[in-house]
Amino acid sequence: MYIVPLAWVYVALMMAVAEANHSNGTVLGACITFLLYGVLPVAVLVYIMGAPARRRRIKANEAARQQAPPP
Repeated sequence: MYIVPLAWVYVALMMAVAEANHSNGTVLGACITFLLYGVLPVAVLVYIMGAPARRRRIKANEAARQQAPPP
């Protein structure tokens, strides 16, 4: 499940390294590249991919609370 996000972050990291090592590149540009092309999209992707599991967990907790006897 996490192979695509890991590969995406790896490619973004290599882009950032290439930008930092280029004669016209900067470290700040490399950081921005890594954050905007790597971390931010992967965070959104993983959050969206985790939505069904969160929904199932919430429903299971509600069902367990309804079945439990009151204290």
